[in-house]
Amino acid sequence: MIRKIVERLHLDPPKILVLGFACIILLGTILLTLPSATVNGAGLPWLDALFTATSATCVTGLVVVDTGSTFTVFGQIVILSLIQIGGLGFMTFATFFALIMRKKISLRERLILQESLNQISIEGIVRLAKMILIFTALTELIGGILLSIRFAFDFPLGQAIYFGFFHAISNFNNAGFDLMGDFKSLTAYVEDPVVTLVVCALIVVGGIGFMVVSEVYDYRHTHRLSLHTKVVLATTALLILVGTMLIFALEYANPKTLQPLSMLGKVLGSLYQSVTARTAGSNTLSIGDMHQSSLFLIILLMFIGASPGSTGGGIKTTTFATLIGAVLAQIKGKEDVIFFRQRILPHIIYKSLTVTLIGLFIVIGITMALAITEPNAPFLMVLFEVTSAFATTGLSMGLTPELSHVGKFLIVLTMFAGRVGPLTIAFALAQRKQKEYIRFPKGKITIG
Repeated sequence: MIRKIVERLHLDPPKILVLGFACIILLGTILLTLPSATVNGAGLPWLDALFTATSATCVTGLVVVDTGSTFTVFGQIVILSLIQIGGLGFMTFATFFALIMRKKISLRERLILQESLNQISIEGIVRLAKMILIFTALTELIGGILLSIRFAFDFPLGQAIYFGFFHAISNFNNAGFDLMGDFKSLTAYVEDPVVTLVVCALIVVGGIGFMVVSEVYDYRHTHRLSLHTKVVLATTALLILVGTMLIFALEYANPKTLQPLSMLGKVLGSLYQSVTARTAGSNTLSIGDMHQSSLFLIILLMFIGASPGSTGGGIKTTTFATLIGAVLAQIKGKEDVIFFRQRILPHIIYKSLTVTLIGLFIVIGITMALAITEPNAPFLMVLFEVTSAFATTGLSMGLTPELSHVGKFLIVLTMFAGRVGPLTIAFALAQRKQKEYIRFPKGKITIG
């Protein structure tokens, strides 16, 4: 039925992707307004339900109400389902059910799946979808078991298991929703190596991209990694290391964050905040109590985000690496951008610049709008919240629950654009170039 409607409307893959996410958000909004979704039995107001459903589906993690104390188990399961579908992409699940029903995956469906997973071609796309589902199930299972064992020391066994798997799924999908109550996330476990390292591992694995995971897994047989995988792994490691060192240095003497902690706690706290800023959203330090320098650093890390084809957002690590490579090449007077003895094609540099500028325009435009609708909010807090929404990170300085109705709706649009927009733009840019029959004469302008 749905396939026939799509064919009659002649929708291309980007439009189907946008429409699919919108339909999931709408369904989630309706479910969260039901009386059975909230503890008070009244259901969420429509705008708050829309905000929460969008945040979950776009795997952001920004919340206007506390997840642990506001929602019933039914409401929390709805949120968790939206996170899982939004993180992996609804087409991945559609493919899964089609394979179970032994239905053939059509060319159109493969193209939509390609768009959903942000892949260059449709070759091996169904195999990749199968791998994603299996890998996700195993990773979330292992993470859930480890967290359940740790939480069993603090909660009754049933609650510990529920908490363990909820936080494993939430963080693997880089969503950042938590059940700890009072908007405090995982701050009680800032010095706990088990929770910190397990959650960090889930965030990183979910954020490096499924194509990278597949190549790393196959490395034992192929003994080779693509340029994409090398750039993703190198950039991810560098950002985590630099972020950890800078947060450690900037927050070391802050009495509200790292200063009271042991040396191990300081390192774990710095590591967690560096990793989670790359679009995860949960936190072990109080974000609102961090120094302005640290907050600005986190804004930069959030804007860069995770890697292509992952559960995370942002402009992506490969985009950032390409732009840095282009800048260094210009400074050195070289024509080509070289990574691992391979030349980056000019059109990739143009795409990177386009994605970055569009992201900047969105962040600047929404920040300007919120500065008007929320005149009493500090500018850094507004910029932080908007960047978090665009990068689908979910970290918050505490402004989101205090937003006006217009402000909440603007953040909803930003989260949706941050999750769907870059994918659609990347797909559109990857389309076949039209042949130019007219070439204008060269012109020169002065730069700098």
